[in-house]
Amino acid sequence: MEAGYLVAVASRKTEDVQDIIDAHPDTAFPVRLNVTDYAQVRAAVQLVLAKFGRIDVLVNNAGIGYFAAIEESEEEDIRNMFEVNFWGLSEMTRQVLPFMRGQHSGHIINIASIGGLKSFPSLGYYHATKYAVDGLSEALFKEVSPLGIKVTIVAPGAFRTDWAGRSAKDSAVSIPDYAATSESTKQWIRGTDGKQAGNPVLAAKAIITVVEAPKPPLRLLLGQDALEGARIKLSELTADYDAWQETTLSCDF
Repeated sequence: MEAGYLVAVASRKTEDVQDIIDAHPDTAFPVRLNVTDYAQVRAAVQLVLAKFGRIDVLVNNAGIGYFAAIEESEEEDIRNMFEVNFWGLSEMTRQVLPFMRGQHSGHIINIASIGGLKSFPSLGYYHATKYAVDGLSEALFKEVSPLGIKVTIVAPGAFRTDWAGRSAKDSAVSIPDYAATSESTKQWIRGTDGKQAGNPVLAAKAIITVVEAPKPPLRLLLGQDALEGARIKLSELTADYDAWQETTLSCDF
């Protein structure tokens, strides 16, 4: 908006983004949107098209968290998180794609996480949603690149948002055997809330830089912790693959 772009600002409650609209009345447009309500997804896309005439960039940013060891996790909460983090993102993407194909242009930004590349105890099912976003987005990239549509997977580390404080729910089930792994990790992450190194404003500027780039990356890490975590994961993968190469190659005819 500050760069002069026209932006549809979506939220389940438009009053939650009214400060943005008030600050940028000429470039910001509020849209009521719950990504788990597919009728509302379709209506929101049509509303934006009616307002702006086209959609050049889709940022899929809706997401929630859930803290629990795998055994502690409750199915209703798991499925709700998948509805928001994965299926909502998928439906938003599917609804926008026909218009981007018609334009022969567009850029889909899917907000995943370093947790879509590297896993930690207490976040197993959250990781599952983000690994799913990563996998879907990579396939989408290969499908739509020849059509003039760009795809970028954004993988932030820990940023100073309300994810760790408000939007990430705890399981009601607690098993003492997981105190040193799942519970310890959860308490550590909760304890960093409000003190994370990542700056959301700078993250937004980084995403704009990617959108404006003639050749944007498929994957963009945000934050030093994300970069360090991704490099550790790469080294872990390489160590396993190299150590078991003989067994791997023994399976072919």
